[in-house]
Amino acid sequence: MKRKLEIILAQPRGFCAGVKRAIKIVETALEKYQDQVWVLHEIVHNTHVIRELSEKGAKFVEDINEIPDNSITIYSAHGVSKAVEERASQKGLKVIDATCPLVKKVHHQAQRYQKAGHEIIIIGHHGHPEVEGTLGRVEGPVEVISTLEDIKKLRVRNPQKVAYVTQTTLSTDDTRHLIDALKEKFPNLKGPELKDICYATQSRQDAVRKLANKIEILLVVGSKNSSNSNRLRETGASKGLSAYLVNDATEVDLTWFEGKSIVGITAGASAPEVLVQDVVQTLRQNFDVTINSQKGKQETTQFKLPDFPDF
Repeated sequence: MKRKLEIILAQPRGFCAGVKRAIKIVETALEKYQDQVWVLHEIVHNTHVIRELSEKGAKFVEDINEIPDNSITIYSAHGVSKAVEERASQKGLKVIDATCPLVKKVHHQAQRYQKAGHEIIIIGHHGHPEVEGTLGRVEGPVEVISTLEDIKKLRVRNPQKVAYVTQTTLSTDDTRHLIDALKEKFPNLKGPELKDICYATQSRQDAVRKLANKIEILLVVGSKNSSNSNRLRETGASKGLSAYLVNDATEVDLTWFEGKSIVGITAGASAPEVLVQDVVQTLRQNFDVTINSQKGKQETTQFKLPDFPDF
């Protein structure tokens, strides 16, 4: 006889508007041009999405110099630097930009602060494609910080003229202590309104926090290189939960559920719902499962697709 297990599905979870738009751009390009379509960086950070698009014909590369001259090229949702755009122009690449509009907003904010004479600080993770893209959008000194220790070591030219922007895959809760520390160090610090931070990152973390006191274990469906998926797992762990990040159902370890009767399942903003349902099906095969959905606000945000020229 199977042991009983209640599953509560987090709401919201999974694809955000920027991810849906980026994937649709690649799919539309493959349909329209029926030719080789190159994508600079993973369009979104999910191995299953990348594999599916690769099987449809998309060619993913990490360096723009790997793309043949005059090829159709898509920039990933994370955005690119000015230097990449200039190199693309030199190579005659036919570019379609899938940068998330919220990432574009961060670029514009950073440039606006820089033009006003502020030295820019990016709150984010070194090496993340989004941070690299933002770094490459600002002229003059830019610092990237991700810890309080980074802030202690921070030296700027003029402490009266400092501004910050944040990586969109970090929520207000991820960054609040860093913003507070920056304000303490630089009382005249400029920065975006909290409402300007990515809605999807915040809402998914909020859902996990609300779920935390109802569950005993948390599964986050998402890839290891997905920043927002990692933050979801950390959010659950910070609430005292056993929290695990799984790429798909094959990574679920049934020993995790020993002595547990209620599991919460969520998914990062770049993880497709089919992977969540695969995890649910795996649990159904091994437990007597009941499923409930968390009460939560349905996301209605949509981003317009770009034009697809007749190249």
